[in-house]
Amino acid sequence: MMLSFSANASDLEKRQSELKSIQTQINQQQSALKNTSKQREKLLSLLRSDEEAIASAAKKVNSTKNSLAQIDTKLIELKQRQDELETLKVSQQQTLSKQLSSAYLAGNHDYTKMMLNQQSPATIERMLAYYQYLNKARMKSINELKQTLTELDEIKVSQTSKQKQLTKLVAEQQVQAKRLSQEQDQRQLTIKELQRTLNSKGAELEQLQIEEASLKRVVEQALRAMKDNPSMEGFGKQSGKLKWPTKGRVSANFGSQRSGQVVWKGTMLSAPEGQNIRAVSGGKVIYADWLRGFGLVMVIDHGKGYMSLYGHAQTLLKSPGDMVKSGEAIALVGRSGGQSEAGLYFEIRHKGQAVDPAKYCR
Repeated sequence: MMLSFSANASDLEKRQSELKSIQTQINQQQSALKNTSKQREKLLSLLRSDEEAIASAAKKVNSTKNSLAQIDTKLIELKQRQDELETLKVSQQQTLSKQLSSAYLAGNHDYTKMMLNQQSPATIERMLAYYQYLNKARMKSINELKQTLTELDEIKVSQTSKQKQLTKLVAEQQVQAKRLSQEQDQRQLTIKELQRTLNSKGAELEQLQIEEASLKRVVEQALRAMKDNPSMEGFGKQSGKLKWPTKGRVSANFGSQRSGQVVWKGTMLSAPEGQNIRAVSGGKVIYADWLRGFGLVMVIDHGKGYMSLYGHAQTLLKSPGDMVKSGEAIALVGRSGGQSEAGLYFEIRHKGQAVDPAKYCR
């Protein structure tokens, strides 16, 4: 754990050093447009490194959070079972106590006296059967109590073990949270320098056009991958029935203008960072990587030419080739791709053409 953290810290220092070097070059040669473009490319590469580091840290935090929730649930279950067994133990002890009292009272009868008094064989047989019955009942109660006490001991051992795991995970989470915070601070510095290279409308438009071209290549790549999955049903019949991939507020509608002739090919949803992003329908992950302008992106093939795309994620929880179910968590809401606000960019495409997600999601 410490070695990993040390290696991460060394990587962070390296990227901080690269950023300072780029900042110096920009300050020295701000007027040279060609040089600024080169610096922008270097900064975008650095941004990718920053956001991939954030994704790695966020995935560990998410995994630890899920493990903590599972242990909490298990501890609650163990406590409930412990309470049930404590109640059962008291009941069993009371039953055994009554049986021992009955056995003591019955023990005042002496077998030899019964024989000497020449009691009838039928009476003696009944008495012997009664003694055997009492003995069997008593032995059964003793064994049941032993089982209860054994299970109680096992639960106490399990509780101690789970509590140790809980303590360890909490400590790990604190380290992971610190790491995540450091990576986010580093990203902010990179973003600040990147904005300095995009200080004109022309540069911003050029950047959007490059990003759109990058997305087009990903869609073409996804279309080729979809040919290998002819069996899935798509969601043509689910128009207006799908759930949105995350809870949030629409900040940009499909088809609205971004800049110049560039329009939104999907819907932008403002949502809290770290919130789950869920697959809108079952399918196969055919792309999961960092994409210029869109950050960490996942594309899911749903069959029949339908695909869904999720961008600006903080981290991706699935990999290419994974099958996912409808409603399954596939990523976390983030700000990757250089976004200043947390949110999700969501597209639905049919045979490569972007369609309004609102047509399918209710």
